[in-house]
Amino acid sequence: MPASLLDRAPDDRLQVLDPDGQVVAPDLVPDLADETLVSMYRDMRFARQFDERLVSLQRQGRLGTYAPLAGQEGAQIGSTYALADDDTVFFQYREHGALVARGLPWEYLLYWMGHERGNAALADVDVFPLNISIGGHLPHAVGWSWAAKKRGDERVGVVHFGDGATSEGDFHEAMNFAGVFDTPTLFVCNNNQWAISVPRDRQTASDTIAQKAAAYGFDGVQVDGMDPLATYVATEAARERALDPGEAARPTLLELVQYRFGAHTTADDPEVYRDEAEVEAWRDRDPLARFGTYLWDRGLLDTERLDAMNAAIEDDVADVVDRAEEVAADPTDLFADVYAEPTDRIDEQREYLTALRERHGDDALTDE
Repeated sequence: MPASLLDRAPDDRLQVLDPDGQVVAPDLVPDLADETLVSMYRDMRFARQFDERLVSLQRQGRLGTYAPLAGQEGAQIGSTYALADDDTVFFQYREHGALVARGLPWEYLLYWMGHERGNAALADVDVFPLNISIGGHLPHAVGWSWAAKKRGDERVGVVHFGDGATSEGDFHEAMNFAGVFDTPTLFVCNNNQWAISVPRDRQTASDTIAQKAAAYGFDGVQVDGMDPLATYVATEAARERALDPGEAARPTLLELVQYRFGAHTTADDPEVYRDEAEVEAWRDRDPLARFGTYLWDRGLLDTERLDAMNAAIEDDVADVVDRAEEVAADPTDLFADVYAEPTDRIDEQREYLTALRERHGDDALTDE
C-alpha cells in the first residue's frame, strides 16, 4: 500500500472489514495470497487458544501472573504480517500474537514460568525482550531504529505499547527523538480502552491518541485494530514511509483501536471497574469471527478445514506447554544478573544456597 494512505485526519479511522466481515473499502484490500490469509487466521486462532490455555495454567498454579490478549489478535497478527522477517519488534507484555506471527519460540512460555531464558529466545526471531514497565521500551526502540538508519539497514523498529503508555515521559522522549531524527520507527499503540482500571478518556484528554503525533512532526493514523486487514495495510504503508530513500522518510504513530475482553492481568478483576454490557458490545467486533467470515465468504474456510485447523492448533499448544513444563528451574539463576560481574557477597550467597540444596534438597528453599 502506498504511504499516501497515511495522509488522513487522525480521527478518520482506517477500516477494510466491517464488524460483520464485509469489505467496506475494496481499494484497500491487500493483495495477499490465499495461503497467507489462511495463515493469518490460523495464527489468530492459535493466539486465542494459547491465551486461554495460559490463563487456565495460571489458575492452576502452574504459571505466574499473565497478561491476556483476547480481543487484540487482529492488531497483533495483522501488523506483524506486514513486516519483513528481519524488522525488529519491541513489545510490552500483552502482544503474544506478534510472537505467534514470528513462529513463537516454545521457550517464550518459560518467561511466564519464571525462567529468564524465555526472554533470551526471542532474539532468534528479531524480538527484543519483553518489557514489563509502562513505556520504558519506547526509547530503546527509537535508539535501535536510529542505529539501523545510520548503518544503512533497510529495517524498521516496531514498538507496541498500550494507551496508558502515552501518558508516560518515555513516550514523549521517544516520539520527540524519532521526529527530530526521522528514525525508521513504527509506534503501534494498542488502544484497548483501559489503562489497567482507568478508562482511556480519564488518562488523556486528547480526542484521539493518533493526533499526539502532530506535536512531534509526523503522522498519526487511527486504525480499526480489530480488523486484521486494516492493521496490515496501515503497517505496510507506515513501513514504506519509514524506509523512503528520500526526504519523505518519517516515523508513524498507529493508534489501533480495539478492546481487551479479559482482565488486565490474571491478578486483576475487571468486573470491579467496567460494565459487562460494554464488553459484550465489543465482542460483536471480535476479530476472529470477523476475519473468519471474510475467509468463509471467499471460499477459503469451511467446516472441515476449520476442524482440522483447530485440532492442529490444540496439538501445537499442548506441545509448547509440555516442553516448557519439562524444564526444571535452577535457583542459582537468581544471582546471575544482579551485577555485570558477581561480587564476593553474591558468590557467598550462591555457595550457601548450593550447599543448602546439597544437604536438604530443594525443600530447604521453603523451610529456611
